[in-house]
Amino acid sequence: MKQSEVAVVGGGIIGSAIAYYLVKAGYQVDVLEAGEIGSGSTQAAAGMLGAHSEYKEFGTSLYPFARTSQKLYEEAEAEIRSLAGIDIERRTGGLLKLVFTEEERASLLKLCSLEGVTWLDRASLTDKTPRLAASVLGAVHMQEDVHVMPAIACSGFHSAAQVLGAEIHTHTRVEKIEREGGHYQLQTSMGKWQAERVVIASGVWSNSILEQTGLGSPIFPVKGECIAVTNTQAPLTCSLFHDQHYIVPRNNNELIIGATKVENDWSTKPTLGGIQAVMEKARQMLPDIDEMPFLRSWAGLRPQTFDGKPIIGEHPKMKGLFIAAGHQRNGILLAPATGKMIADLLSGNDVSDQWKEAFRVDRPYSNEEVLV
Repeated sequence: MKQSEVAVVGGGIIGSAIAYYLVKAGYQVDVLEAGEIGSGSTQAAAGMLGAHSEYKEFGTSLYPFARTSQKLYEEAEAEIRSLAGIDIERRTGGLLKLVFTEEERASLLKLCSLEGVTWLDRASLTDKTPRLAASVLGAVHMQEDVHVMPAIACSGFHSAAQVLGAEIHTHTRVEKIEREGGHYQLQTSMGKWQAERVVIASGVWSNSILEQTGLGSPIFPVKGECIAVTNTQAPLTCSLFHDQHYIVPRNNNELIIGATKVENDWSTKPTLGGIQAVMEKARQMLPDIDEMPFLRSWAGLRPQTFDGKPIIGEHPKMKGLFIAAGHQRNGILLAPATGKMIADLLSGNDVSDQWKEAFRVDRPYSNEEVLV
């Protein structure tokens, strides 16, 4: 029987970041991934680190958590390059949250009190991004809402963790978990595994294990469909964002365009209707999209919770079992802060009481507004 001090179930960017921070904290870590590293929701993401653009309630726990994660990326970027020789392609330039109406402008101007956030009127915006739709009145420029290459960032975290001593086990599906004495027994597709502590970080697929622990099914999928085109028309130095739709420029001259939101759809195949909806929204922001060569389309499954907040913490009845899942469309953004929070919880280090309460595993279901 194989043994671990900490077994991390899931090798997406959340699980990979957890492994990275745990091994930095001195733990012996094994990552158990059902497929290939980063082959699920991670590879479908656009990679935006949008703390300002994604969270509209700045007095909640989500915004400071996201800002902390943004800053951790700066540190992790340098460490990953030093340890593993991987550039996660953290592209600066920020994000433009576009405004089409006076009502939107009035609503977004309050953001300009935040550090690194400024208002650009139409004239200033035209100087910065000249090919935007004529109906755009202006934009809020969020300088620190940059982006990374999701698959490469995931590879960076797990490769750096490997350099520091973590073991990565692909094609190792965890099928059952039981508490036995002072440790956990995991039944996997590759045999039995014993671990002193376990972290469940399998995104929308975490439910199968959470149900075994009495937590029910707190996570459901929200399908997001995206396309990529070659940018032959409109040079972009920053991402464009409106109404949770985006156009993200990559270093290879691709534009990543997304995304739909289809609840409780487990299919990872894009639909014609979904792609049409994505294209129509992109066209409203950047009309030149129509002239750009189409490259590919895809879909991913965002792990959504009932209140839009991730589940991060220790199981209330099973000591040593931790959960880190339900990050919805912001798994890339929140990965470093999640990884560090799990490592701090395991180590007994101080963690914000606000975060522990907001993300606790056994928080009651309610009809409160989703804040993302």
